[in-house]
Order: sequence, then C-alpha cells, then structure tokens
Amino acid sequence: MTQPGYDALADLYAETFPDPYLTPIERHVVAAFADLVREGPIEGVVLDVGCGLGQVSADLARQGLGVIGVDPSVEMLGFARRNYPELQFIQDDAHLRYVDLGGTNLAAIMARFSLIHVPPADIPYVLGGWATRMNPGALVAVAGQTTDVVGAVEEFDHRVAPAWRWHPDRLAEALALAGFDEIWRTISRPDADHRFPDFHLVARKR
Repeated sequence: MTQPGYDALADLYAETFPDPYLTPIERHVVAAFADLVREGPIEGVVLDVGCGLGQVSADLARQGLGVIGVDPSVEMLGFARRNYPELQFIQDDAHLRYVDLGGTNLAAIMARFSLIHVPPADIPYVLGGWATRMNPGALVAVAGQTTDVVGAVEEFDHRVAPAWRWHPDRLAEALALAGFDEIWRTISRPDADHRFPDFHLVARKR
C-alpha cells in the first residue's frame, strides 16, 4: 500500500494546488454533499478517501462534519498532518483495509479523483467493501475524469499514476450492484484546467 508517484511529487503538488477546488462547482458540490450528510439519518464520521493534502477533509470539518482523511501517500499525509493537526489522517487506500472506526458509524465516504487510480477490475470489490461497512442511508460521493462515450471505462495518461476515466452511467451501475442508489450527478466540460470532462456522483446506501 504505497503511492510512489504522489510521494515523489508531493511538494510540487502542494505548490501547484493550494486550493483543492479549481472551479466554483467543485466547491459547491462538496458543500451540497456536506448538507446531505448533516441532514441524513446516519450520525457518524465521513471518510475522505484519497484525501491527499487534507484540504477537502478540513473543508468538511469546517462545515461541521466529523472527518477522517485516508491516503496511501506518506508524503501527502505529511502535508495534511502538519497543516491540519486537529484532524485524523490514516495511511490506507480505497480498499480501507486498515481503517478502524472503533464502533463509530460511517456516515459517508467521499472519494474525489482517487478511485480513478483503482484498476477497473477492482472497483466492484472496493465498492462492495464500502457497502459492508455502511448502514442504509449512508452516502457516497465520487468524482473523477469522465468520457463522452456512454458506458465506457478508458485508461488515460495521468501525470502521476495509472488512471481510468469512467462514464458516470457505468460507475452508477457499479454502485448499484454494490447496494447504492444514485441521488444526483454533475458533469463539467473541459476547460483551461481540465483536459477531460469531470463528473461528481452522489449515491445512498439502500
């Protein structure tokens, strides 16, 4: 469980992305998700899977949520722990093999631009593992680069690590098979900071 690409580029990443949100819609999507968690039936912690530098974890905490950041990169977690010492960060990947909540309910999982690095064949196991740890009503939010080819999953040349673009219909199907029903999604078109369309997809454990 390592992420050598992000370890090697952690300093550059922190310099390049002082703000985790490149567009207003990204910020608003996270805020809307936080609203859903606060209003939902599950009181508990939010796991920020692929938390990186910890900025989104800190934003969720500022919005009143209990948050634990999770990331496989030691160097990225170093930034997160130094900048947000009041929060908890755990070295782990999307499989969540080492996250022990100690009996605390898992209210939600957010995975922004982190599941893109999970090989597609492993996604059903990741989502299924999440589902086994969540009660009905718990929430999931996933974001990533997407494609206009309906139903496609396409590998692309990510600068740091192997990565795949999921069409949101295909990811919604994978979530449904794991026990999650889609609530809403957003699609953003490419721009000066985004080579590909981006999606955000929110689902609820049935």
